Amino acid sequence: MNESALLTGTDLVKKFKISSRRAAANILTALDGVSLEIITGESLGVAGESGCGKSTLAKVMAGLMKPDQGVVRYKQSSLPEMSRADQKFFRRTTQMIFQDPFSSLNPRMRIGDSIAEPLRLAGMAATHQREETARIMSTVGLGNDVMNRFPDEFSGGQRQRIGIARALAANPEILIADEPVSSLDISIQAQIINLLLQMKSDFNLSMMIISHNLMVLRHICDRIAIMYLGVVVECAPASDLFRRCRHPYTEALLAAIPGLKGSHQPDTVILNDDVPSPMHIPPGCRFHPRCRYAKTICRQESPGLVEYASGHTAACHFSRQIFG
Repeated sequence: MNESALLTGTDLVKKFKISSRRAAANILTALDGVSLEIITGESLGVAGESGCGKSTLAKVMAGLMKPDQGVVRYKQSSLPEMSRADQKFFRRTTQMIFQDPFSSLNPRMRIGDSIAEPLRLAGMAATHQREETARIMSTVGLGNDVMNRFPDEFSGGQRQRIGIARALAANPEILIADEPVSSLDISIQAQIINLLLQMKSDFNLSMMIISHNLMVLRHICDRIAIMYLGVVVECAPASDLFRRCRHPYTEALLAAIPGLKGSHQPDTVILNDDVPSPMHIPPGCRFHPRCRYAKTICRQESPGLVEYASGHTAACHFSRQIFG
């Protein structure tokens, strides 16, 4: 285990029972042995198509959802084995920003009160709460004059700023953001991305950013992990991933970005078919039904993560032959 790791997930498994009136229950595998870590002071990005397990991973790492197997450790202490006081501290120091800021805000609570709630729970005197709330709001670009307004009076970008402000009010070490800009207009996305970068610097945050948009992660993150059907298929420093990826799925994701060129990136990579159902995961390498390089071994054996360069791992039987 990396001693500089602030938050670590090891062999995380999470499954859901999906039942209906007409059919027997099916098991949906959201996470299937995922291991990753957030290093102190870094931003870790997690990318992949919808349904790959990104949001489930975020909730498990934030302690909002218990894994069926595996363990999450905060500073090398297992969450389930922590004392009640330590768990309370972890919940305060690890904050989450959700994809839909409106659904995470109490529609009947004024935003000033919503942002001040972590301060109240932390025991701050009421006389200081309003002053600190105003300071935090100013930090994220919200004026004091909107403190008494309700969430439905704000735009999507403003609501996301409110969500960030509320997270910062808890004075966190770790910020986990689940698709923080996907529901926003392009011009507003840039503002929120720049705000997150500024907050990371100003508040010395470690961050985990979930997104299907690799260009967003390239701009924000130090490392990027690529997920596919519940597993990590590649993880690398952001600059290395864009310069020389080592998994066919990552290659296809990069090729889909308009105008992005690289020495090891073809002009066109067409993925065959849609993502298989997480209730019916293919045997062997789970990417093989869509992979243009797939061979017999890919249909039979699941590849493990192999390190090809410092900090750059990939799970592909033919990574070296394909990418050099």
